[in-house]
Amino acid sequence: MYPLKFQPVFQRRLWGGQKLRTVLGRPIPGDWQRAAIGESWELADLPAGTVKGESTGAAADGSLSSVIANGPWAGKTLHDVLQNAESGIQKSDGGYYPLLIKFLDAAQDLSVQVHPDEAYCRNHPGAHLKSEAWYILHAEPGAKIYKGVKAGVTKEAFRAALQTGQVAPLLNAIPVRAGDCHYLPSGTVHALGAGLLVAEVQTPSDTTFRVFDWNRLTADGKPRTLHVEEALACIQFAPLAEERLTGTGAAGATRVAECAHFTIDRVETSRNVQRALAPQMAVWIVLRGQGVINVESHMPTAFARGDTLLLPAGMKGAMVKTVADAAWLEVNVPLK
Repeated sequence: MYPLKFQPVFQRRLWGGQKLRTVLGRPIPGDWQRAAIGESWELADLPAGTVKGESTGAAADGSLSSVIANGPWAGKTLHDVLQNAESGIQKSDGGYYPLLIKFLDAAQDLSVQVHPDEAYCRNHPGAHLKSEAWYILHAEPGAKIYKGVKAGVTKEAFRAALQTGQVAPLLNAIPVRAGDCHYLPSGTVHALGAGLLVAEVQTPSDTTFRVFDWNRLTADGKPRTLHVEEALACIQFAPLAEERLTGTGAAGATRVAECAHFTIDRVETSRNVQRALAPQMAVWIVLRGQGVINVESHMPTAFARGDTLLLPAGMKGAMVKTVADAAWLEVNVPLK
């Protein structure tokens, strides 16, 4: 086992931009450099029927699994590797990788949307639970997110606002800046505001119910498809629970998000630091700096800002050495 990198899957979105290249420094293929790139799927392993029609990169059956870009397993999909009992990568009960990792670039406001919870999914087999966290990588002045409805807003009041196009006054608008992290449990109506670049950690689902799109039209002059009834059946019309981080990160780490599905710690370290890595599986989303991970019997794996790495459990003699001041998000899945 060794640290895995993956080929990103870019998604064109009406609201996307080019911040993956201009802010994060990611290499973008020439035919994408004028595209409105809204999403980069960094780490995905989605079963058949999961990926919706507006998302690209899926197989004919609606499945999508990230392709490994480095080392002996290069060219294989993550799902291929998961079939190896000694891969060191934790699987869900269904046999898939239990998270989906993305970068999102919001050049415009995203639609107001909601994702289904467990109760809704039990009664609607085509829907898949989605809870997520946004870590703000870059925020332009005045940028904000919309998160949940204001106190006292009812389903009836929200439906009436949809008819008049006056939805924003019913939503909690929260100013954000780089380094903020927001957890969005399923059932939370939300929207990412313009001027934001974020790392998104979520449960593996592509089920999104758009309830309002700012009265916006597509390039062909038509309104985007909305899912009003599905969304109203999922939105939690109650005050959001206060976020309490009861866990603590490892030494040198700060816990920024925690839920039943994942934890996210921000790790910061100085240049020329060398230390052994913990033996459990983790995902690193590199925020700044650079370094190298050495594992017995494998070539070194270099990392730099904008990289996403999957570190399998049980890598032999795994050591990280930084060559510049560095920071990364470490994402962990609770052990079964």
